[in-house]
Amino acid sequence: MKYRKVFVTAPWEIVLREDNFTQGIEGPHDVIIQNMYSHLSAGTEMACVSGIEDWFNIPDVPGYTAVGKVLKKGAEVKHVEAGDVVFTYGPHAGIFRIDVTDRWHGVCVKVPDGLDPAIAAFTHMGVIAMTALRKSDIELGDFVAVSGMGAIGNLAAQFAQFQGARVIGIDINQSRLDMAEKSGVGVTIHSAKEDIGEMLRLITGGEMISTWIDATGQSAVVNESMHHIASNGEMILLGSPRAAYETNLTPFLQKIHLLDGITVKGALEFLLPTHRNEFTKHSIEKNASLIMELMRQEVLQIAPIFSHRMDPADASTAYHGLKNDPDNYIGVVFDWT
Repeated sequence: MKYRKVFVTAPWEIVLREDNFTQGIEGPHDVIIQNMYSHLSAGTEMACVSGIEDWFNIPDVPGYTAVGKVLKKGAEVKHVEAGDVVFTYGPHAGIFRIDVTDRWHGVCVKVPDGLDPAIAAFTHMGVIAMTALRKSDIELGDFVAVSGMGAIGNLAAQFAQFQGARVIGIDINQSRLDMAEKSGVGVTIHSAKEDIGEMLRLITGGEMISTWIDATGQSAVVNESMHHIASNGEMILLGSPRAAYETNLTPFLQKIHLLDGITVKGALEFLLPTHRNEFTKHSIEKNASLIMELMRQEVLQIAPIFSHRMDPADASTAYHGLKNDPDNYIGVVFDWT
């Protein structure tokens, strides 16, 4: 059958192509899915279409978040049925096949009844953000700062508040801070206009921050933020550092080694198992189920960060919007319906 797919032909050259799809089940763990909505990542996908992500080889089909309807499944697939709407790590394509046992791409979780599939397309951003919570030591009453109030930072701030933390959202852009406040993050700092250290001392009564979650992926922001973390606190690297950065590393290391005793933790989603199992408490699929239930109950606020619903034919506009107008292109979803 004929289907459409977004295709990167060269760095920042994105087109919509038509191709043929063979619908047969190739393995017992296969699921064939007709796409409904796919979400664009403002971090990893930008690196992919730029040609700097080593696992993405141009030319190729981008995307790793899709919600669609199960058309067919292999004999060993027991947790979903034909006709189910599922959240997956699928690409920007009208139809696709996944192996549900695959470590990297095998996420396939049923979307709960009553949840808009377009909203469910944000689940992967939630899974990424929740990893910061799973790796942290956040407790009731802690002061937590989140730098970077894009979609992932926004969701991480919401999750930290669910944990009982007193959360401060930090960004250089007022529109993102406004979105954070609409999402329920009550305290924000405009880092381009306000002195972060002074504001944090005022907000925390001098206690400073016990957990700092960096969602910017900017090494310079991480380096500066270390100076605002209280003794025995922690820095959670939620954003992926990619750009080169030169500095004197010694003061940073002293914050870890000397009496400050600050811990630095990575929070890549794949530090958790992909699939549920009896030996681990958390997994990507378990987190995804919880996130979608929070969305269904409207406890987790998605509307403030859902900025664009776009036709896949406008893929080039979408990617360049994320690149050149990131203050407005916050949460972009392709509508395949």
